[in-house]
Amino acid sequence: MPSPCLSITAARDYCYSRRFLSAGLRPTSALLPDGAAVHLWVPSSPDPSRFPLLLLHGFGASATWQWADYLKSLLRAGFDLYVPDLLFFGSSSSPEADRSDYYQARSVIAAVESVGLERFGLAGVSYGGFVAYRIAEMYPERVERVVLICAGVCLQESDLAAGLFVVRDVEEAAEILLPRRPDKLKELVRLTFCKPPRVMPACFIRDYIEVMCTDYVKEKTELLHDLIKDRKLSDLPKITQPTLILWGEQDRVFPLELAYRLKRHLEENSELVVIKNAGHAVNLEKSKEVCEHIKVFFLHPAKKVNKGDMATRWNVITRFAGFSMRRLSSRLSLPKLKQKLITSSQCVID
Repeated sequence: MPSPCLSITAARDYCYSRRFLSAGLRPTSALLPDGAAVHLWVPSSPDPSRFPLLLLHGFGASATWQWADYLKSLLRAGFDLYVPDLLFFGSSSSPEADRSDYYQARSVIAAVESVGLERFGLAGVSYGGFVAYRIAEMYPERVERVVLICAGVCLQESDLAAGLFVVRDVEEAAEILLPRRPDKLKELVRLTFCKPPRVMPACFIRDYIEVMCTDYVKEKTELLHDLIKDRKLSDLPKITQPTLILWGEQDRVFPLELAYRLKRHLEENSELVVIKNAGHAVNLEKSKEVCEHIKVFFLHPAKKVNKGDMATRWNVITRFAGFSMRRLSSRLSLPKLKQKLITSSQCVID
């Protein structure tokens, strides 16, 4: 077992917590009537003029690891951020035997109620997206809009037998998502990243497993079982809030088919954006791009890239490329310019 003072993972975990503190968030714990304790980061000084946004992490590490890169940009854009650890992740736990996403949803809502949060925007990554979907379903009066990031809420238990996933059953999925051996952690990284690191030192791998992958293994395995057991698309209600679906084009955990399935399920009430050169960990691989989509969706809901609106696309290009329309038009003929604009967007929107 590595010494805590030499643990790279523990040091990184500490640095992430410091980033939350320096961003003006403070840690607190909500003790619920059933004995559950939900740890969450909340604004040190909530501001009613700012947009409250609840961020839910996925099935790995904790809230600080998955949302640290988003703090400055979202805060600068005008959000008040609420970032909990889901039950059995980070410092959150429960004595209850309930492992359903319904129970996670009720616990999160009870926790944010305890700090005075009533109505908010909601974003969830992967497993956090399952919980976000349930919150939107169960508490429609509280949730204004929803972002679901690589959240396979439309999966069915029958998809496993049909070969939609790279794993054959829940036990195999748990071995990868809850790695306790170096080879399984390497497999997890290869599976979730479009471009995984070329070098993964054995000492770092063992350290990460020891620090981040040894707590609540039994409970997390039960979460996976409950998530998939008897799941049918026909049983999934349609949430009523405007929903943005973000997906990595090369997601191998929840294949892109599930994104299109969710878009069909929610119909015109949803918008799908497929992000190129990204896998299941799109929130880490393409954090800046994902963050921009979140900001626009919540703060500027009427703003969309119109495929037929050349003027709008021109404004987007000149704004982010950093050069003037006059300079661009002087170098390109009009037909060539139109072709350049048409091919410039890499974002797929339904």
